[in-house]
Amino acid sequence: MSSDPYTVVGGGAIGGTLAFALARAGLPVRVIDADPEHVAAIRAHGLVREGEGGRTAVAVESATPEEYDGPPPRRVLLAVKAQATGAAMRWLAPRLAADGWVVSVQNGFNEPLIAEHIGAERTVAAFVNIFADVTGPGVIRDGGEGALVIGEPGGAPVSGRVRQLVADLRSWGPAEASDNVEGHLWAKAGFGAMLAATALADAPMAELIDRHRPAMYALAAEVFEVAAALGVGLEPFDAFDPAPFCRSAPAAGRDAAADRLTAWLRTMPKDRSGIWRDLAVRRRPVEVTTHYATVFTEAERAGLATPVLRAVLSGLRELERDPSGMSESRLDALDRLAETSAAGAARTAGPPAAPAVGPAGAEPRTDDLPAAPALTPEQARSVRAWLEAHRADMVADLAAYTSVESSSDDPAALDHCLRWLRGLLDRSLGRPDSEELLPREDAGDVLVRRYGPAGGADPAARPVLLLAHYDTVWPTGTLAEWPFRQDGDRVTGPGVFDMKAGLVQAVWALRALDALGLPRPACTLLLNGDEETGSLASSAVVRREAGASRAALVFEASADGALKTARKGVGLFTLTVTGEEAHAGLDPAAGASAVEELARQVLFLHGLSDLDAGTSVNVGVVRGGTRSNVTAGRASAEFDVRVANSAERARIEAALAASRPVTPGTSVAVDGGWNRPVFERTPAVGRLFELARDCAAPLGVALRETSVGGASDGNFVLDAGVPVLDGLGAVGAGAHARTEYALVPAMPERAALAAGVLAAFAAA
Repeated sequence: MSSDPYTVVGGGAIGGTLAFALARAGLPVRVIDADPEHVAAIRAHGLVREGEGGRTAVAVESATPEEYDGPPPRRVLLAVKAQATGAAMRWLAPRLAADGWVVSVQNGFNEPLIAEHIGAERTVAAFVNIFADVTGPGVIRDGGEGALVIGEPGGAPVSGRVRQLVADLRSWGPAEASDNVEGHLWAKAGFGAMLAATALADAPMAELIDRHRPAMYALAAEVFEVAAALGVGLEPFDAFDPAPFCRSAPAAGRDAAADRLTAWLRTMPKDRSGIWRDLAVRRRPVEVTTHYATVFTEAERAGLATPVLRAVLSGLRELERDPSGMSESRLDALDRLAETSAAGAARTAGPPAAPAVGPAGAEPRTDDLPAAPALTPEQARSVRAWLEAHRADMVADLAAYTSVESSSDDPAALDHCLRWLRGLLDRSLGRPDSEELLPREDAGDVLVRRYGPAGGADPAARPVLLLAHYDTVWPTGTLAEWPFRQDGDRVTGPGVFDMKAGLVQAVWALRALDALGLPRPACTLLLNGDEETGSLASSAVVRREAGASRAALVFEASADGALKTARKGVGLFTLTVTGEEAHAGLDPAAGASAVEELARQVLFLHGLSDLDAGTSVNVGVVRGGTRSNVTAGRASAEFDVRVANSAERARIEAALAASRPVTPGTSVAVDGGWNRPVFERTPAVGRLFELARDCAAPLGVALRETSVGGASDGNFVLDAGVPVLDGLGAVGAGAHARTEYALVPAMPERAALAAGVLAAFAAA
């Protein structure tokens, strides 16, 4: 038996349960937890476990990360929430003993992130299925016997350290060693998807799984299809056997397996999931969105759809904002989705939009937004001064970035640009806590990087989403005749204003907060390479990340310095007229001219415009006929619609649906749809602007707001029910024109503004 204590980082349900068992067996244990009340209670009363036999306490050394000044930990059980893994490892990595190692006793797939910080050779894999809860500071409720499997990552043979760890953890229960921990983790991901779905309603897990079998079967099948694509061999655990839940398994075997599972769940003291408890009791964000990032990434790589799982996560994000919306009707909707969709069988080029399990287009809430700036006026000015001192460095970054071409229609150039950007981000911000690189055919790939909080910000708070696109409208080769140039306070070049300067400013805003030791919230940085062509391949990812975030900051160019608090919705449609061809001279009465009817329809379409209401309809492309002496049998018009509000969108939709031909013998059809939903100035958007205005005041900036006709990815964010602040990027003019420029003095000013807004989220 080693005399080195076990260091349990994260003393919640899982960590507290294992720490209690180890300490009760006489093994030295210390608990490091970020909750001061939890730590204080453990110090005062010991770590308490409550169960059917009452309460039992054991003495355990405890400290917060800030307090800990003991020897370097050697044997570490990492048990923090999955979304806090990066922050925990940033604290732990420099303190870990030279021969120390970390085992992830967490939910989800966290070993790769741990290995990024300390190396794969110091990382131990584990599968944990422990039903426990924290019922109060220092108190863990025992949820009964579960499962615990430990092994080396990557399927390596069982090692001596694994055997010793298993022997010690048998003080808790049936711990075992395995060379296929990955198979257990993927099996649990399928089972966990079922449990996650039960958190959509306030009822026992067993009853909901029993009553909503179509949804539960689809959830497990979606996950297991991804595992099969990776060649993972699934492992059974407890009363859950994954094999019958695979899509190809016989229905009778699946029903029998579900019967066994629900019967076992009914014997457990804990009848609701930890996800349900986070939502209904603790009113805090759930970690399940982090758990399934790996599943979604691998599904997209394999071309597998996961609509039911995405719908579950979409519903949970809604409940994070308002837990009172729990309802079994949400599971009824999942059943219908499972029965009507080809769940998991459809091949897709990108992630489908998450079907709604609750109300769609919900009004963004304001109760999760900062009430006021967090930086003092002196701190705000110090941020700006630091950025002013680095103005030349900011311009150098913009010059280098602009000199990497990234035309929307050149996938090779976009790939090269994104590789360059990843290097810039690594040099500027360090490695992220996690990264997703989502391939896209015929478009730029989507990069999602997640950075943990810093400077004392709440590690459990949902992140702020930072949005930027790296594609431009400028064809490859433009740089040869129009390179980046600085002329006094102006810089020019393809894409400097729209929107390369914006991304540079976002990066430097984060750098400033870190350099000055100021609080910074968890941030998700999303870069897409098809915004200029409508974000067709990336909008689903934008919506997904928005749904997991408190708010979004869009670093699109400003409108002469003003932030954009409203944008029009955009519809792209084609009207096609079919007529009857005939000889225009010999038998003109026999034909029905599609061109004549199209002319009437064009006038009808333009008549739908209502500029006072903010609605414009523009027919931009017209095609028709074959020869001048032939009555046209076919003609078409491509038209663009811009609307400022939902009522106008509904009016346009009704008018298009009711369109009828005037010319006898012709027919009319309208195809297309809304490329971007309306971005209206909601109370939440107004609240964000007021925050930004207050953050700008100490900088000597009188911030303005405006509405614009152009759309951005911010439209998708607001439609997902998440507040958004747009136009934080460059100050300048000339988007999509050779007159494009950005003002250099505004770059540190706008970066300081963004830093102030981010700091406010860190303190809220």
